[in-house]
Amino acid sequence: MITARTTTKQAATGSLIGLALGDALGFPTEFNDVPSILAKCGPWREMALPKPAIVTDDTQMTLAVARAVRTALARGALSPQTLTRPLRDEFVAWYHSPENNRAPGHTCLAACEKLDGERPWQEASQIGSKGCGANMRVAPIGLVPGLSQEQRAGAAQLQAALTHGHPTALAASDLTAQAVYLLSRGAEPLGLVGQLRSYAYENRSRYHQQWLGDLWTYSHDAAPAQFIERGWDECLDVLKTLESALRTADPETDPCLLTGEGWIAEEALTSALLCFLLFPEEPLTAIRRAACTKGDSDSIACLAGAFAGAHLGAGAWPKEWADRIEYGSELLTLGALWDA
Repeated sequence: MITARTTTKQAATGSLIGLALGDALGFPTEFNDVPSILAKCGPWREMALPKPAIVTDDTQMTLAVARAVRTALARGALSPQTLTRPLRDEFVAWYHSPENNRAPGHTCLAACEKLDGERPWQEASQIGSKGCGANMRVAPIGLVPGLSQEQRAGAAQLQAALTHGHPTALAASDLTAQAVYLLSRGAEPLGLVGQLRSYAYENRSRYHQQWLGDLWTYSHDAAPAQFIERGWDECLDVLKTLESALRTADPETDPCLLTGEGWIAEEALTSALLCFLLFPEEPLTAIRRAACTKGDSDSIACLAGAFAGAHLGAGAWPKEWADRIEYGSELLTLGALWDA
């Protein structure tokens, strides 16, 4: 159901700004354990936004995906024909950018180097990788209005597949975009995990041939359905773990102990969802909890911020924080485009 609040809350702006704020908050804490973070930052519920509020490759690549989608839509309906080239161009531009100095992941670097040319993108994809680089950047796909479910799913999986070809990376990216979409359209947090599990069951054997081409043939699977089922089954397993965690979680305990450290796509999704769902109406608390984790803190916090912002809108974030975030002007421009 779409309510007046849904249409006025500026979900796209809220989600993009929240993603960047979580990213900046988690940047200094990544690779640290919780005691080290507390010693450096003080009580986790009082963590301050760093000065300056610098982001990582998570936000940089989110902007790359967002710009590619904007370019594709300017050429017509979103399709693999309109989206693939802009994604390649944006990823390659990011690879060569002097600002690509924020500890980017090896998979993204290796794939983007191979994308710099004319070989089929499937040959560049790292078929064995399901790192969180696949879905840390997918939020824009869930925020663009007017897409069909097929377009949203296909685009989410395609943007992941250009670098991370493992089927779990594809499924986790699809689920992440779906979560952002549902929250932006007014879904209640309490029922979100159930909706995502239903979505995963419905799509378990669906290989998006139009969007992915022959990617599956680079794996050891005998058929495309077998390829994609491996990814959905791993995601269904972690969603079940998340449901259990939500019943037992102590907000004062590191969420990664329950749902994983977030270095891989499905764990980044569930750990970020756990942080958001512990504090669905307290967005700053959610991203602070996500940033104070022993795992991939910036990726967990950026996704938690994307979920919180999609749910609560642009008003979720203090102006004094939003005004200081790196790339803030471009984030606001893209958010305004899709909120309109």
